[in-house]
Amino acid sequence: MPFRLDRTAHHAGTHEQAAQYHASHQTAERLRANTTRVQAIDVVRGLVMVIMALDHVREFWNPTLMRPEDVSQASVLLFFTRWVTHLCAPTFVFLSGISIYLYQQKQPGRAAVGGFLFTRGLWLVVMELAVVTFILGWGYGLLLLEVIWVIGAGMMLLAGLIWLPRWLLAGLAAVILMGHNLLPPIQPVTADNVGWAMLHNTPFVLPLPGLPPVLVAYSLGPWLGVLLAGYVLGPWFKLPLPIRNQRLRWAGIGLLLLFVALRATNWYGDIAPWAVQPRGFVYTVLSFLNVSKYPPSLLFLSLTLGVALVLLSSAEGMSHGIGRRLRTFGQVPFFYFLLHLLLISSGAWLWTTWSFGKAINLSFAAAKDYPPTYEPSLLRAYVVWVAVVVVLYVPCRWYQRFKQQHSYWWLSYL
Repeated sequence: MPFRLDRTAHHAGTHEQAAQYHASHQTAERLRANTTRVQAIDVVRGLVMVIMALDHVREFWNPTLMRPEDVSQASVLLFFTRWVTHLCAPTFVFLSGISIYLYQQKQPGRAAVGGFLFTRGLWLVVMELAVVTFILGWGYGLLLLEVIWVIGAGMMLLAGLIWLPRWLLAGLAAVILMGHNLLPPIQPVTADNVGWAMLHNTPFVLPLPGLPPVLVAYSLGPWLGVLLAGYVLGPWFKLPLPIRNQRLRWAGIGLLLLFVALRATNWYGDIAPWAVQPRGFVYTVLSFLNVSKYPPSLLFLSLTLGVALVLLSSAEGMSHGIGRRLRTFGQVPFFYFLLHLLLISSGAWLWTTWSFGKAINLSFAAAKDYPPTYEPSLLRAYVVWVAVVVVLYVPCRWYQRFKQQHSYWWLSYL
């Protein structure tokens, strides 16, 4: 009996040591995988996500009677509050393409990558229609197709496109980004032309029999071009850091020069030409910068992606302070996205209920439906924005660590 007990204890100790080794080995593998992340991508993604919160706070907490881009009426601060957020969607979609390429390099084959992209893309589209629509569109019977849907649908298409040669994908991205402005908008959208409208059009509402109408704010075609551009540029992020940063910097400068050259001539690349403004030189500059997002014009993408590439070329060294915090947000993008929408939307629900006696979704309400006592306030918007970002840091930091310490399959989808 003592012998058996000793042997049992010995085997128990051996199993315990093996379990400890296995656990430590898994932890080391997770940490090693985390250190292979490209820090610049996480930092820049985190930056645009923080800016994105400003855009959504402005829509829910500070809607205005005039469009913020209307240089004939808007103040300089209101214009730039909206204009700086143009950086978000193109950068977010572009970085998704880069991340897909880097993910592919760690997988055994393209079939596995294609399967993941299709299921992940389908899940994102469903989340847009079910969860994002519920959070953003309360009080209005609309289904929303915005940035999450184009990323999801783009992933589903890329699941097949990744089998094509890189040079062909590069050509396809170039044709889409440089040529789609030749296509006229489709009006009106009918059952006969809705497929084309989903690919390239200004925002439109699509009636569905027996279902709420769908607001198609983002048409797929140009955003697929942005996703492909990021995917094609992915190999740059496997290069030595000095070479990568040099290429990114010069590519960004090239896009910004292209923007200036084409915009100055009013020749091609945007449906809204700039003009000298009677309000003075500053507003003329604003008119020059005021490019079209729906759908994203060549000039819109040249400007925003040019800035994004320059940021990517200099963000790798931001490992402390604000860079570390931005990296935290950038490593949990979809978790942050859902949480920030929920916080902004529910906060606006409580604020309007308390201030006006009933909950009002000011983001979707027409100006005639604004409460008589409602007054826009950029100060209110900026205070709420800062509060939202500060509050989000703790749960995002917790979830970042949770992802680093666990390998559940569903973590790849959130």
